[in-house]
Amino acid sequence: MTLEQYSVRQIKGVSAPKEEELHAFGVQTVADLLDYFPFRYEDYRIREIAEIKDGEKVTVQGVIRGNPVLQRYGKSKSRLTCKVEVDHMLVTAVWFNRHFLQNQLTPGREIVLTGKWEQQRLQMTVSESEFADKSTGMMKSGTLQPVYSVGGGITQAWMRKTIKQALLQYGTMIEEVLPHELVERHRLMPRRDAVQRIHDPGEVKEGLEARRRMVYEELFLFQLKLQAYRSLTRKRGDGIVHQVNGETIRNFAATLPFELTDGQKKVVNEIMSDMRQPAAMNRLLQGDVGSGKTVVAAIALYCTIKAGHQGALMVPTEILAEQHLRSLQKLFAGSGIEVGLLTGSLTEKKRRDVLAGLQMGMIDIIVGTHALIQDDVFFRSLGLVVTDEQHRFGVNQRSILRRKGMNPDVLTMTATPIPRTLAITAFGDMDVSTIRERPHGRKPIKTYWVKHSMMDRVLGFIRREVGEGRQAYVICPLIEESDKLDVQNAIDLYVQMQQAFPDLKVGLLHGRLSASEKDEVMSAFGANETHLLVATTVVEVGVDVPNATLMIIMDAERFGLSQLHQLRGRVGRGAHQSFCVLVADPKSENGRERMKVMTETDDGFEVSRRDLELRGPGDFFGTKQSGLPEFKIADMAADYEMLELARDDAAELAGRDDFWTNPTFERARVLLLKDQIFQGEQLD
Repeated sequence: MTLEQYSVRQIKGVSAPKEEELHAFGVQTVADLLDYFPFRYEDYRIREIAEIKDGEKVTVQGVIRGNPVLQRYGKSKSRLTCKVEVDHMLVTAVWFNRHFLQNQLTPGREIVLTGKWEQQRLQMTVSESEFADKSTGMMKSGTLQPVYSVGGGITQAWMRKTIKQALLQYGTMIEEVLPHELVERHRLMPRRDAVQRIHDPGEVKEGLEARRRMVYEELFLFQLKLQAYRSLTRKRGDGIVHQVNGETIRNFAATLPFELTDGQKKVVNEIMSDMRQPAAMNRLLQGDVGSGKTVVAAIALYCTIKAGHQGALMVPTEILAEQHLRSLQKLFAGSGIEVGLLTGSLTEKKRRDVLAGLQMGMIDIIVGTHALIQDDVFFRSLGLVVTDEQHRFGVNQRSILRRKGMNPDVLTMTATPIPRTLAITAFGDMDVSTIRERPHGRKPIKTYWVKHSMMDRVLGFIRREVGEGRQAYVICPLIEESDKLDVQNAIDLYVQMQQAFPDLKVGLLHGRLSASEKDEVMSAFGANETHLLVATTVVEVGVDVPNATLMIIMDAERFGLSQLHQLRGRVGRGAHQSFCVLVADPKSENGRERMKVMTETDDGFEVSRRDLELRGPGDFFGTKQSGLPEFKIADMAADYEMLELARDDAAELAGRDDFWTNPTFERARVLLLKDQIFQGEQLD
């Protein structure tokens, strides 16, 4: 049996109620528990007073030199003080609400104190203490103690004790999962030793080595999944060969109302080269807001239709789906290509008609949300899958849509330029194409940061732009992740704008409007029947109104850099000079830095780099978005070199002919094949 087959209930001291509580942490088996790593360590190593800084939490050892003094106040509160000699200095030790220690604090007894040091008063507020003459074997002093994520009835002490017991019972059964050659090549600690040292680091050096080993393992196994999947799809060679000549593509491009940029032409060539190959395409197209990715996707969709297949475009929101529907219908006007829409808000009858049209091939291109990956959606011949704002979809969602056809080509797009480290992680199974330049005639957006006290000038700015025939957005502040609160906030702002501009037509757009209501609002704004649009972040991506030249973002400090940049990208889409005004009174240095970055650059790649620096990888894509994995121990900001190393090793191994058959790699294969993206794959 392996550790995955032993329930945590089999660990001595784990009762049925405790087992249930562990399940809430995702811990079902002994293997899960041993891989439940601490997120930091409490340092109980004994320090000398001379090296301690004021305010530090430290551990010291000394001898009690006076009788304790107990003061009681309130109904059940107390303050216990005692003089302790530490490093030939007399220190005042203070315990709050620990009156029961009074009789144990006898002069001459050695004691170890952990707490906050106050330099001026030579005083320590004690959080933990133990007597040096106790030989219980559970002394913390002199050690690094692991700190776990716990809650409910699971305490730190219980978790430490239980993991220690699990190591005692099952530690010898910990198996190596990495190929021996990689352990040797990178001088990694054996897995059994590393797991022991992660939970009981002893010396700092050993703890760091153990962490290095486990970080590499986690990143390597994740990358192995991506690289093995990539290798399989390439070797299989059973994708769709799109036999479309260059003349057909050039003729379609000539019908567009604008000339493609050099960047667009380059990525079109990369995509067309992939689509002509027998191996299914799996390519990421990243480009800044307004760089023309949708047109590139339209050309790819046109090619799959001309080759006799259907195309699907999946997006994260209904408003974006509706926007893409209109864009594609406009681009394909007169071509005979039928574009349909499939979202969760369709009536049952309309949905049935769309599903029938797809299955019979009467709909050439379907634009939709997650509704596209439901079980009852079938295509006559799906040739190309395009996903927009790919970071909002997980790799498994991507593979579900892909399985709707016979290995269709896959093109994924993102308007959030992704730093290299995150691209390797979130999109490691893809080839990457990048558009860096703006379409011809686009001017840089001028961005300003103003305080709320300058709101009169902002309103004057709106009046000026509308007076010149332009339009403006006013984005309401994000209160919290609550549609209801954000909608109410938008309504309040809408009323304020109506009062400020009684002679202008003000529109309101938020996520709780029906699809038809959203269409009506956006149609009015697109036709310049509405001068000013108050909106929540539903306009963050996809909304394209060239006549809108002014973006006002209220309480801009509540947004992340990438989201601010996305919102800014809703203007600057026409020939006129556009502006973005950030109304903010940030209280933190981080908030002020975000405002500064936005005024200094409108380059999305630079914005994303600074965003990663300020927020870290865990928040880069947002908490509800699923493109980024949650690692147990690895930190992409700190471990980026290890990430690249693991990616290269995984790609080398996955590309070897004997990977799926050699017994040397059996353990890695077993772990790999548990992932659902390999279900139904031919592996040798």
